[in-house]
Amino acid sequence: MYKATSSSPWVRKLLFPHHVPLKDTVMSAVTLPSGNEDAELHRLTQEGALPQRRVVCRELEPFHVSLIIFLGRAWDAVTDPAVGFLVSKSPRRKYGKLVPWIACSMPFGVLCYCMMWSTLSDATPTFLKFLWYLLMYSFFQTCMTCHHVPYSSLTMFLGGTQRDRDSATAYRMGMEVFSTLLGSGIQGQIVGSYHARMMNSCYVSNETLPNTSTYSLTDSLENIRRAYVFASLVLGSIYCLSCLILIFGVREEPGPLSPLGKVELPFASCLRMIMGHKPYAQLLCGFLFASLAFQITQGIFAFFCTHAAGLAGKFQHLVLIMLVTASLSIPFWQWFLGRFGKKTAASLGLALIIPALVAITQVMHNFLAFVFLVIMAGCSMAVLYLLPWSMLPDTVDDFMLRNPSCLNLEALFYSFYVFFNKFAGGLAVGVSTLSLHFAGYHAGNCTYNHSVILALQLLMAPVPISLLLIAIIIFLLHPIDEERRKQMRLEMEAMGHQVQCGSRE
Repeated sequence: MYKATSSSPWVRKLLFPHHVPLKDTVMSAVTLPSGNEDAELHRLTQEGALPQRRVVCRELEPFHVSLIIFLGRAWDAVTDPAVGFLVSKSPRRKYGKLVPWIACSMPFGVLCYCMMWSTLSDATPTFLKFLWYLLMYSFFQTCMTCHHVPYSSLTMFLGGTQRDRDSATAYRMGMEVFSTLLGSGIQGQIVGSYHARMMNSCYVSNETLPNTSTYSLTDSLENIRRAYVFASLVLGSIYCLSCLILIFGVREEPGPLSPLGKVELPFASCLRMIMGHKPYAQLLCGFLFASLAFQITQGIFAFFCTHAAGLAGKFQHLVLIMLVTASLSIPFWQWFLGRFGKKTAASLGLALIIPALVAITQVMHNFLAFVFLVIMAGCSMAVLYLLPWSMLPDTVDDFMLRNPSCLNLEALFYSFYVFFNKFAGGLAVGVSTLSLHFAGYHAGNCTYNHSVILALQLLMAPVPISLLLIAIIIFLLHPIDEERRKQMRLEMEAMGHQVQCGSRE
């Protein structure tokens, strides 16, 4: 339940039509810095540009960079449920229970992010460089967890009806896809030109004598380093601005089932009760299989386009088209779930990508055909962004209604949801890496044998399709349907009426 700064009614109708309150949209708009679940903007700039920056700038070996990312992601996954429990145990203060976590983590997150992209002296031993970047990366992940867990839990305190909350979730997830585009655009525009100059310097150094091009190459390296630092400052500024909008634009208010108090139960008891709730356990499993399917295809898409589809150098455009389509498709799926129900929308939306995956493995050297297929995949990706997060608040409501003595567990529900999403990402990397390894893939080879091509085709279609079918079955069997949602809405309205009558007395 949030109250934003006041605005005239006609401004609300003009800017935010339909039934979405201004306070919900303010909450959704501040999604920009953190991304989500996966947290798209900072995840993109870290795990995409971080290895390239460290290797190109000759600071660390590829093995050390990969180890930093692996250990950082493992630490990040562990801290999700821990931070969720700490947030649940924290008391409600003057400025709220959740917002103070966001406010306190913001300056440290910006500092660690900028330090992560800074450059140590060339005389620094490699071991100390490795420790420095590992600590900065892990501290930044911790700050992002302290921001994202309470932030995502705020969805439970938007107020209004279930329809209002679903609309706010749609705005939030749409902004997360947009943040991915924004992050890639900012990072690419600032750093891309310097990388091009760097490659040109390397080409010149191969065509001329070393002494004539050493200065130019060194100068290009320094320019790239400064470009990455400048990009981190720009992204950090966006992060600060968005956090300030949230801190000063919204405030928390308790609800009938969400008093914003402290959790008195120990962690083991909370975990046992949450995982013992059948609707939540089923939703976690469905989300895990669907997320695993999509992340496997996303992880090998560049390899598949380069080595199997004959579209080397064009996969960046295909990814951009897919993300734009996903962002534009979210309003349609929001309308669809309101018209036909969430279970139907989840099942049909996830099934939409299955024919696209089958066709992708059969079409070769045809960019226009791939454009059409990735548009279908983008429409399906929008469902993965929207529906699981839209179904989660209903599951939390069901738990609270069935266990009225166990309240204030919203942060734990959302933290485990984020944890399973990250677990799916790590599992996807492991599955694809091991499959390519046993197929005989070696980095740097220009051509590959049939077993590598076959492994890419299996990872692109049969494996994710099998996972998607399992996810669709789980979503269809989810016990919370539209009738149960109506029943929960009536029960919550009755409880809210009782609370109001009790407060008046």
